[in-house]
Amino acid sequence: MTNAGPAGLSHGPAQWRPGWIESSKDDIRARLATITASDQWLIDRNYGGTLGVRLARADTVVYLDFPIRLCTWRVLRRIWTYRGQTRPDMTEGCPERFDLEFFLYILAWDSGPRLRTEERLREYGGRVVRLRYPAALREWRVSLDKATA
Repeated sequence: MTNAGPAGLSHGPAQWRPGWIESSKDDIRARLATITASDQWLIDRNYGGTLGVRLARADTVVYLDFPIRLCTWRVLRRIWTYRGQTRPDMTEGCPERFDLEFFLYILAWDSGPRLRTEERLREYGGRVVRLRYPAALREWRVSLDKATA
């Protein structure tokens, strides 16, 4: 989600602390309030519990609505590639591992989280860019590059 242009990139509040300890909801909300108070920000990932706060401040939602089979494959590849290491996009001290609960969450996406997310997006008054495949994402990014050149 973004509010304004590509400058001032900020990633969302970290959900995990070292050792895979989940941040408190109050801590995530406080960090989110700081990020979304600025004029330009970008938050990646799906934090369902904070979606309302983000939608209230966002002018655009970029919804990567990729097939679950692709997401599942990418998660398995990521686990294999980074097994035992901390990924560059994660908090240090959170080595990659297989998490059955997360894996089941992905497999259940279409019957639960997707429905809740899409309901919230139907109520959202801003722009939604829905990209269904990686090729569509690449094309959209090229169009952005051309528009800003």
